[in-house]
Amino acid sequence: MDNTSILHSAKTKSTVERVMHIIFIVCGLTAVITVAFISLYMIFSGGPAIAKIGVAEFLFSDVWNPEQGAFGILPMILSSIVATGVAVLIAVPVGLAAAIFLTHMAGKKSGEAFLFVIELLASIPSVVYGLLGAILIAPGIFEIQKAMNLPQSGSLAAAAIVLVIMILPTIISVSVAAIKAVPPAYNDASLALGSSKIQSIFKVIIPAAKNGITAGIVLGVGRAIGETMAVMMVAGNAAVMPELFGPVRLLTVGISLEWAYSSGIHREALYGIGLVLFVFIMIINVVLSAILKKGGDKS
Repeated sequence: MDNTSILHSAKTKSTVERVMHIIFIVCGLTAVITVAFISLYMIFSGGPAIAKIGVAEFLFSDVWNPEQGAFGILPMILSSIVATGVAVLIAVPVGLAAAIFLTHMAGKKSGEAFLFVIELLASIPSVVYGLLGAILIAPGIFEIQKAMNLPQSGSLAAAAIVLVIMILPTIISVSVAAIKAVPPAYNDASLALGSSKIQSIFKVIIPAAKNGITAGIVLGVGRAIGETMAVMMVAGNAAVMPELFGPVRLLTVGISLEWAYSSGIHREALYGIGLVLFVFIMIINVVLSAILKKGGDKS
């Protein structure tokens, strides 16, 4: 290759790198600007309503009755927290155990087949989960309610079970990817030092993959707390304080149920619910990121 060809190749490579650099900058700025725009929109849309109603009244009152001018969302806040918390407490250990099975215990072909099916579950529309919950889960909850002499209706328990089923595929698939990314030498070295297979998994591989696993949990929490349609179909949708076998209304459901006929301060209050939900998700991400950073510093 002569000098002219070398120079031409170098110039072409340099041009491609500059173009890609510009594309990356534009994409990064677009993401940042989009998040900033959404944040400002939610603040300017929901903030005035919260100020009119009163922060304490809006967040800590347990009465939601727009016709009488009562806009307390405490029952919806607690219902969202409890439903999401119960779903995560069940889904995380089950999802992690499934990921370990798929990566270290199942055969290669069977593991790939199982993972393919799990990834398909992640793409199913939420309304289908809600329909299956109403057909398969709700009747069982009705029997429990009947035995406890409670009204047969949608419930927090049914909503939590549906959320568990919905977020499991996300947690499993991301955890599998994180575990597979751990270099095989880690496992080999642990076994060579006398660890059993289980000890190697929980003492070496899982700690090495914890960042990826936590990312899967964050995605699962985000989907759980932001879910609307599936929860709406099984939760009963009553704005009352949460009970395990009683009807509840989550924050997202409160917006979708009343948006079509809302107006004035009522609609502004729904914007306020959206702002509260947005802040919740931001807090969850910040807290989990801080936990990850702290864990990384220790290691």
